[in-house]
Amino acid sequence: MAIVNRGFVGRRDRDARRLPPGQYTTLDFPVLSSEPTPAVASAGWMLAVQSADHKAATFTWEQFQDLPHEDVTTDIHCVTRWSKFDTRWRGVSFDTLLRALPWEPAPFVMAHCHGGYTANVPLADLVDGRGWIADTYDGEPLAAEHGGPARLLVPHLYFWKSAKWVRRLRFMAEDAPGFWEERGYHMYGDPWREQRYS
Repeated sequence: MAIVNRGFVGRRDRDARRLPPGQYTTLDFPVLSSEPTPAVASAGWMLAVQSADHKAATFTWEQFQDLPHEDVTTDIHCVTRWSKFDTRWRGVSFDTLLRALPWEPAPFVMAHCHGGYTANVPLADLVDGRGWIADTYDGEPLAAEHGGPARLLVPHLYFWKSAKWVRRLRFMAEDAPGFWEERGYHMYGDPWREQRYS
């Protein structure tokens, strides 16, 4: 059962061309989590990256901050039917992260997060400017309730794929279900095809 917090004031009358089927727009930023918000200080944050054959690399917060960051303005779509237009993020693209790794990546990624949450994403949906590890929202450090100090940002998929509080990325040769996928959510999660459930 998800923990639901503030921010469920929505409407259906904004730019229908940008709104996937079954969605409504909101000016708020609703907060939903499968776990209580963890207290993860940026000073102690570390991102571990594991290859499919168990090679490992780590990035401390300082090393992560030294990687080139990009500004991203994008719409986001939650499986619970809200969409928010023109959200503003800053983070490290997966393209940049992959260039910092000493091995070739496998075709699937499992994001592991503080609190035990996991989310699976095909690598093809993270590269070529489609995925980031975001540490800033709306010009401010990413708040804990929204996944800070760092979260995945995969805006073209339902937002449960943009896993909060990311701490490890594990590359996999074959796809595997994450937290919500094991509970009946769709393995891919395209909002334009309403891939909410398996």
